[in-house]
Amino acid sequence: MAEPLLKVEGLNKSFGGILATDNLFLDVLPGEIHAVIGPNGAGKTTMIAQLTGALKTDSGKIIFDGRNITREPSHVRSHLGLARSFQITSVFLDMTNLDNTALAVQAHDGHSFRFWRPARRDPALREPALRALERVGLDHRADVVAANCSHGEHRQLEIAMALATKPRMLLLDEPMAGMGPEESAQMVEIIRGLKDEHSILLVEHDMDAVFSLADRITVLVYGRAIASGAPDEIRANPDVREAYLGEETAAAPDAPTPEGADSRARG
Repeated sequence: MAEPLLKVEGLNKSFGGILATDNLFLDVLPGEIHAVIGPNGAGKTTMIAQLTGALKTDSGKIIFDGRNITREPSHVRSHLGLARSFQITSVFLDMTNLDNTALAVQAHDGHSFRFWRPARRDPALREPALRALERVGLDHRADVVAANCSHGEHRQLEIAMALATKPRMLLLDEPMAGMGPEESAQMVEIIRGLKDEHSILLVEHDMDAVFSLADRITVLVYGRAIASGAPDEIRANPDVREAYLGEETAAAPDAPTPEGADSRARG
């Protein structure tokens, strides 16, 4: 088995008396989609913030490509190849999709914008930005102002901006949040198409998407991983059923999503 690209060892983070991540162990293999699921307040977004350096870890280790990055700042982690999308879209609505993506290229590579030369006309910014937009199916909407795009297109744009930083691993925090069935299905295909070139850690509440995409799934409850394994193992795990998926799913193991529960519950 290949060495994990990402290893999390005994990760802890508390807020007052609340443990957001509790002795968390996790790894992501090269070329793998590893999904993290759990009920509201399970610590999923806190975990992502610790991995990117947005939150300082109380204890434990984060190893990326054999390097201990636990105390490294966010920009160092980005240059090493970690890129994040956010639970709530974070794009510049008054800029075009191309300008948003070119800005991500600039931020990562350190190109300087010149006020007399729009970034979109600089080939060093425009070309990689267009390639990133093409990867998510937005190249035909490159010159559309983001404010005029749909919610689903905003989510696609955010992934394009992450891709523009040339990551080795994508940390996707609820990429299907707020989407309808058609947009979610399109996003599933986009993420599946990224797997050949990127390892992906996927935090998601949409169980259709999770069981369709994931090679492995880790289940968090109160910041602690209670199970980790292949989708079929997770679906059949009694602790997972009790804590999250719902007993009715266990009665119908071939069902793609938990019955009697909102597979797109937020939290």
